[in-house]
Amino acid sequence: QVQLVESGGGSVQAGGSLRLSCAASGRIYSSSVPGWFRQAPGKEREFVAAIRWGVGNTYYADSVKGRFTISRDSGKNMVYLQMNSLKVDDTAVYYCAVDRNGLSTTAKDYDYWGQGTQVTVSS
Repeated sequence: QVQLVESGGGSVQAGGSLRLSCAASGRIYSSSVPGWFRQAPGKEREFVAAIRWGVGNTYYADSVKGRFTISRDSGKNMVYLQMNSLKVDDTAVYYCAVDRNGLSTTAKDYDYWGQGTQVTVSS
């Protein structure tokens, strides 16, 4: 079992930055893929970014590419999402998740989820 706890959300003006953190308890295997998803009111949960735990390869949704950076610290069991040049459309609850079996951009394929952290971007 892996438990995930997100932190770092908040309110920021458009153009600003936030850094989300995800603390994981339990073993994350090198084949696992931690990722970030987000869900805005009235919308489906959507993929934001993912990183292969073992080798560190990263993947991003087109909507955040060039603005967001996912990283991990395997020694601390932490996953981060650095969000720059934030837009009003980035407003959502952001979730950390882990897929035990490999890379997927589909929420239903992820096995473990955090409770989420709210990010609000104002104009």
